[in-house]
Amino acid sequence: MTSHGGRRTQAERDAITVEIGYALCSAAFAAAVVFGAVAGPALLFDLPDTPESLLLRAGLVLASVLFTARVVSVLLRFRSGGQPSQPGRTSPDS
Repeated sequence: MTSHGGRRTQAERDAITVEIGYALCSAAFAAAVVFGAVAGPALLFDLPDTPESLLLRAGLVLASVLFTARVVSVLLRFRSGGQPSQPGRTSPDS
């Protein structure tokens, strides 16, 4: 953001809001896919108690870690200004 320490413009606040929403939605989707892939067999099939609980716990842990990592990576990339100033160009000289 261009105004360090000062008030943000409405466009900057809107961009932050959209980026937070994107980070949360994409992280929730990715976590749900990972949880379904890991814990899905425990939910679909009649497994013994030990493997079932291990799959469910592993799914929860992996989904939580992925959710957190995705949100942090998206927000840090946004904060560092990962997008070029001119769409389709990688540097101002190109």
